[in-house]
Amino acid sequence: MEAFNRATNTYIDSWMGPRDPRVRGWFLLENYFPTFMLTCFYYFIVWIGPRYMHNRQAFSCRTLLILYNLGLTLLSLYMFIELVTGVWQGGYNFFCQDTHSGGEADMKIIRVLWWYYFSKLIEFMDTFFFILRKNNHQITILHTYHHGTMLNIWWFVMNWVPCGHSYFGATLNSFIHVLMYSYYGLSAVPAMRPYLWWKRYITQGQLVQFVLTVVQTSCAVLWPCGFPMGWLYFQICYMLSLIVLFSNFYIKTYKKKDASRWKEHQNGSSLSMNGHTNGNVKPNKARID
Repeated sequence: MEAFNRATNTYIDSWMGPRDPRVRGWFLLENYFPTFMLTCFYYFIVWIGPRYMHNRQAFSCRTLLILYNLGLTLLSLYMFIELVTGVWQGGYNFFCQDTHSGGEADMKIIRVLWWYYFSKLIEFMDTFFFILRKNNHQITILHTYHHGTMLNIWWFVMNWVPCGHSYFGATLNSFIHVLMYSYYGLSAVPAMRPYLWWKRYITQGQLVQFVLTVVQTSCAVLWPCGFPMGWLYFQICYMLSLIVLFSNFYIKTYKKKDASRWKEHQNGSSLSMNGHTNGNVKPNKARID
């Protein structure tokens, strides 16, 4: 295994160039193989899990969901605060920031971004809970693409550009995840569900996040500062893929639902006149979403 890891590292290093020595020896970062195998395991569970659960009773997982979502909410809040304060301390430039000019703040950013990378492994549990609860309709291409790619992308980010311009997308995403995981934690409590009205705004926030990241990354392309240009182009392309997929999800989930409700409202209105309902037609039942 050691020989295999050395060969893999040699190949990747010959392709990517020298790694950032500041993360040498950090947990899971030394070799790519563990990250790759964990991703393969994730996709294997995505494939086998629904088949295994097909003829079995769904699990509630309510207590676990509350604890899991609370934990990720707190971790996301910690990362957001640490990234904001690190960027402030290092005097980071919004338009372009290289990876070696922030002094001690760079190391603070690197340490937080390692947790950000590791959180992408923890977030595999999102999908596993869907499987255990038999919510297979939520295991979409968007969901599995996003979860599977993020862990791998951030392994490479942490080894080659673990600070500097890499901070922006992670900062925005950590903030969005505070909102998202707090929502899902509260929604695990049945009594709270009638008061949770901001689900669609989380998706809107994610789309705004991707657009802002594209804009901020494009600034570094237009006004370069030494941050590797290839990483900038890759991030723009990846963000564009997420914009397309999340926009498609938003349209299918909310716009069509809005159109359906409007149609139901129109149908209901046509049944009544001056407060009286046509006795030959039964009024529509109210929808419960």
